[in-house]
Amino acid sequence: MTKAEKMQAIVEKAKRLKLLILDVDGVLTDGKLFFDNQGNEYKSFHARDGHGIKLLRQTGVEVAVISGRKSNSVALRMKNLGIEYVYQGHENKQAAFDELIQKTGITPEQAAHVGDDLLDLPLMMRVGLAIAVNDANLAVKQRAHWCTDLPGGHGAVREVCDFIMQAQGSFEDIVNFYLK
Repeated sequence: MTKAEKMQAIVEKAKRLKLLILDVDGVLTDGKLFFDNQGNEYKSFHARDGHGIKLLRQTGVEVAVISGRKSNSVALRMKNLGIEYVYQGHENKQAAFDELIQKTGITPEQAAHVGDDLLDLPLMMRVGLAIAVNDANLAVKQRAHWCTDLPGGHGAVREVCDFIMQAQGSFEDIVNFYLK
């Protein structure tokens, strides 16, 4: 299969998507964990990722988060973005995925997962489109259908959202809205 044929197959997978599932640490963040002396955890999220999520949701693609860790800052950020399906503290991401699929009625083939580490692999192997951020673990990148150009926490999620919207033909409508 040529590089162009491979990319066209990825675009075809993206056209069918109704659900984007995101990992948090290393995908929505750069993976760094900050703690103060009282044990409070801080995370940094990229504003463009958040805007991309909002735009993608406006096109009818649902967004969910499944994270192995639990964090108040994640709960606050996802609430701010209007993300209804937030699963934290799920090291067994497959159980959360099964519940998510049951709740939404979306098939695994209509879902994409963006991951960066080995914990994401079982889920990536079950979805229609497996995506790794640019700085993901090598084993994750090797098993992904597509890898972003940007690293996690630095706009990779926005890159994914834009790619899905382009594949589904809604991106130009979004751009034109801002040009009015």
